[in-house]
Amino acid sequence: MREIDAIIDSNASKALVKELAELRIRNLLCFRELEALNNNGKFLYKHPLIRNYSERVQLETMFLEDPDRFLDEFANARENVKRYSSFLKNKKRTPEQKEKDRQNLDKHKDRKQLFIDITKQNNGN
Repeated sequence: MREIDAIIDSNASKALVKELAELRIRNLLCFRELEALNNNGKFLYKHPLIRNYSERVQLETMFLEDPDRFLDEFANARENVKRYSSFLKNKKRTPEQKEKDRQNLDKHKDRKQLFIDITKQNNGN
């Protein structure tokens, strides 16, 4: 982050400011997760790394124990990506709706990528 701060001080672009903001958000989420673990002994599952790890374990178990359900969930994830991509293109959606759609699209893209990674891992590719 210090490198980005130095660059932003000399040459502020939208991409760099966005990257700095995203890093700050991730850092705050990380500290909240660690604080919750320290105080309660449980994660909040808000930070992407922890959330995806937990979800990944569940999906890997599903892949091994119930492959049909795994494939159905994978199909649902792909459909959700298509759906929210379509919502973002819809000019009738309000900015608030589009922001929620963007968040949902990111969430479902991450989930879809988890399915792809698990499938590749278990097929030896």
